[in-house]
Amino acid sequence: MAKASPRAPVPGPTFVRLLARLAQTDVSRPPPALSERLNQWFDWNRAIALSKALDGRLPEPPDSPDFDPAVAAECAQARTTLQDSIAGGLDAAPPRRISAAEREAHGGYAPYRQHCLAVQRAMQVSTGTLRGRLRDMLARQSPAKARLAEVDAVMEATLSPREHGLLATVPALLGVRFIALQDSQAPVPAAPAAGDDTDDTAPASASPWLAMFEQDLRSALLAELDVRFHPIEGLLAALRTR
Repeated sequence: MAKASPRAPVPGPTFVRLLARLAQTDVSRPPPALSERLNQWFDWNRAIALSKALDGRLPEPPDSPDFDPAVAAECAQARTTLQDSIAGGLDAAPPRRISAAEREAHGGYAPYRQHCLAVQRAMQVSTGTLRGRLRDMLARQSPAKARLAEVDAVMEATLSPREHGLLATVPALLGVRFIALQDSQAPVPAAPAAGDDTDDTAPASASPWLAMFEQDLRSALLAELDVRFHPIEGLLAALRTR
């Protein structure tokens, strides 16, 4: 019997590789070059805004403030808080309050989907606030850094809608993973013995397949957190540079 050829490793960042594994996707060709993709994403309005940010004259900033280590500490604390919410928030039993329509649509995955969406919203709010504050600080340091802050603002306005659209697919991919593991590895429950008062609402996380899924969920959200913090790390590095 011929053996199936192993799936070729997916190139790219950890988050992309992880999502490709969850979706069981083969990537047979390299992705388009970044310049080619950006050319598709920038309409003429965004192109003009980027040109002004790169070439326009910016006002002189006030006296250059020194970098405050407390800013980096605040960013690190925000990241730690989000990491804790990812690692410690998986409590799907008893089920969270969900609507009948959602329960019908997503079944046992619904509490995990809610958790995933809540964490994504928290990441978006936290990183968006931090990114705006860091840009404001950068703009006060020097003309060159003010230009960098302006470029980052244009890039965020241009790329964020596409980023949000792509990240919105993560809960659906995890739902596919949940169903696949459930169908392939869920054990058949034994019939309860007579007089057995076992609570049928006991956590299902004892199932090996569910523990595996929860690990996949954590890994996906942690990898997404890394992606969302890339711009913040870049702005912090610029702030530290004299």
